[in-house]
Amino acid sequence: MAAGATHKRRARRYGRYAETLSAWLLRAKGYRILERGFRVPQGEIDIIARRGRIVAIVEVKARATREQAAYALKPRQQRRIRRAAEAFLAARPGLCGLDIRFDVILISPWRPPRHLCDAWRV
Repeated sequence: MAAGATHKRRARRYGRYAETLSAWLLRAKGYRILERGFRVPQGEIDIIARRGRIVAIVEVKARATREQAAYALKPRQQRRIRRAAEAFLAARPGLCGLDIRFDVILISPWRPPRHLCDAWRV
């Protein structure tokens, strides 16, 4: 097996671990997970969670350092996440009256996850 394929498989596994860890963090903070791995042609959302009147659209970034994770979310990806959120909300009209927020959770080895609420605006 090629080294590149092994690296990709390991990265995917680490990404799934980071998303699971993030979902547990959100639950501990009182959020209810509405969806994980929501995919539409417009984009993908790692986690959609709700607490009270807030629907949090959460992007999980797992990198070797927290700083690398923080800089990994580019404007193009933010636009794709926004379009995916619009598709999700269009399919769930009961959520449309709630406050929508875009959050990021940063994951790096040997450090606690960092939840950045309202990380960017559309």
